[in-house]
Amino acid sequence: MKKFFLASCLVLFCALAANAQKYALVDMEYILKNIPSYEMTNEQLSQISQKWQNEVEALQQEAQNMYKNYQSDLVFLSDEMKSKREEEIVQKEQEAQDLKRKYFGADGELYKRRQTLMKPIQDEIYNAVKEIADDRGYQIVIDRASAMSIIYASPKIDISNEVLSKLGYSN
Repeated sequence: MKKFFLASCLVLFCALAANAQKYALVDMEYILKNIPSYEMTNEQLSQISQKWQNEVEALQQEAQNMYKNYQSDLVFLSDEMKSKREEEIVQKEQEAQDLKRKYFGADGELYKRRQTLMKPIQDEIYNAVKEIADDRGYQIVIDRASAMSIIYASPKIDISNEVLSKLGYSN
């Protein structure tokens, strides 16, 4: 009888402790889609990326043209001229790779530009979510857009519209 009572108390305590956890969901994709500055920043980054991609492709095309010319002139070139032209082609290909790495590498210009432009927007959203969570006593706020294991969530716990309102964007 004592064991049953202790087990019952333990189960009741665990249920109350689990119930005490308050959590909410946000949909970052939805929030970002409804912030005009995010869309403008994305468009700006896309234009910069395309411009830089065109620069890289122009260098790569130049290297390909040099190689085609080299192949067509191959029978007329001396050994010295062949090696000189080969070096020029390799140098042009390396230049294209270096430019590509500079713009699109792990710590490239595009990454740095994205960090500079997106960080203020992300910080603003984070602060709004944190403020709502503190006001309402949420211990956890989960991003439903990136949480793949959420199959269903009640709209009652989604605070995405509140975040947008806090940021000054009504929906």
